[in-house]
Amino acid sequence: MSLFDLVLRNGTVVTASDQFRADIGVKDGIITAIGAGLAAGVDEADVTGKLVMPGGVDTHVHLDQPAPGAAMCDDFQSGTASAAAGGTTTVVCFAWQEHGQSLAQVRNDYLARAEAGSRVDFAFHLAITDPTEEVISTELPALIAAGDRSVKVFMTYDGVRLQDGEILRVLSQAARHGALVCVHAEHHELIAWLTQQLVEAGCTAPRFHALAKPMLAEREAVARVAALAEAAGGHVQIFHVSGRESAEEVARAQGRGRPFTAETCPHYLVLTAEDLNRPGFEGAKFVFGPPARTRADHESLWHHIRNGVIDVISSDHSPFRFDDPKGKKVAGEHAPFHKIPNGIPGLAARLPVTFTEGVSKGRIDASTFVALVATNPAKRFGLYPRKGSLAIGSDADIVVFDPGRRVTLTNAMMHHGSDYTPYEGYDCVGFPVATYLRGRLIFKGDRVLGPPGAGKHLARAPYLATSAKGMLDTL
Repeated sequence: MSLFDLVLRNGTVVTASDQFRADIGVKDGIITAIGAGLAAGVDEADVTGKLVMPGGVDTHVHLDQPAPGAAMCDDFQSGTASAAAGGTTTVVCFAWQEHGQSLAQVRNDYLARAEAGSRVDFAFHLAITDPTEEVISTELPALIAAGDRSVKVFMTYDGVRLQDGEILRVLSQAARHGALVCVHAEHHELIAWLTQQLVEAGCTAPRFHALAKPMLAEREAVARVAALAEAAGGHVQIFHVSGRESAEEVARAQGRGRPFTAETCPHYLVLTAEDLNRPGFEGAKFVFGPPARTRADHESLWHHIRNGVIDVISSDHSPFRFDDPKGKKVAGEHAPFHKIPNGIPGLAARLPVTFTEGVSKGRIDASTFVALVATNPAKRFGLYPRKGSLAIGSDADIVVFDPGRRVTLTNAMMHHGSDYTPYEGYDCVGFPVATYLRGRLIFKGDRVLGPPGAGKHLARAPYLATSAKGMLDTL
């Protein structure tokens, strides 16, 4: 009997801390050996000249999720096909509560759909939009104890956002029971007021989306939730930091010693507000919130990535079709900017775009890349070292990456349900050529091979990142 089910030979192994030439041996879905000249495996692949890295861990993904009036176009089957094609082997998605719903029932229904459809492993954020007494006092503690150890709250969007007092209750309860709270931070009333002024003045084209959701709205909300978390306790992760000013607010909170962390996304490193001004209705393809900012903000984000203020890069995959009455055109082909659904697809593009902008352009090294897209998110959300690691005993979730391969991105390469990608025509230097989930080949070349239902739910045990005291915890 062979020692290994799979051996990857002669690659350059890249972890968040090291880079070295080695073979990797896999048995029963687990990495069991790393070294030179390993014994033969049942299956083998020569990956000479390639980087061998932990499979990507994307901790901000919207799949099979309701959207008011519109329809997100990826379920677990299509969305995780895109993940596999992009070198991502674990996604953390949103069990999305709507008003009047039981959070526990929503989560259980969502688990059933994920187990049936997901091609990669998955975990959940509990998205709370209706924080009733039953939800906060009974359902949330039970769900956290069962392993769903992250919560999502919004500070904006009608029908979704929580008031400050409600956020305090969620923060306090999450801290008490060991869950991390993820926050979409934008000032709702300011955005609503600016939107009204713009619409009344006839300024309704997609490009005005950026004026209605300025950095001021993001910066203020990040500072405010930092203060709320300091009072209530708990670890807060700010989602989709879009530029310099909001990143500086994160840095200030960290400077006070708070467990206050942040992610950004590839679209904030590549796109700008000018993309909203494309001809006709094309700008609707680039409506997402917070909006893209400026090229100067790109460089500021890279500065804060290098100094560790921002240490996770997620996709915020929120897919809508463009030429579809249930997608970006749900309010018509000439809809005002505030009636266009917010969100873009990005799962398959996350690794190649980040590698290109980061490693290929000399902003970061390959180990920092691995930390940003795999190791740090796995640690942040209680999945490490099972995920985000190439180590003996870790799951054999592996992406084989060609660092010199030049690829021009097209929508067909994304393997998602959308009819467009915001990265159409983007020139990559560095691209995934094979993806393995627990030692099983799920993507190679241009083919998704992983079947629906292959993914496993990842229940998370208590871990250090969820622990932080509030102002009253010392009484």
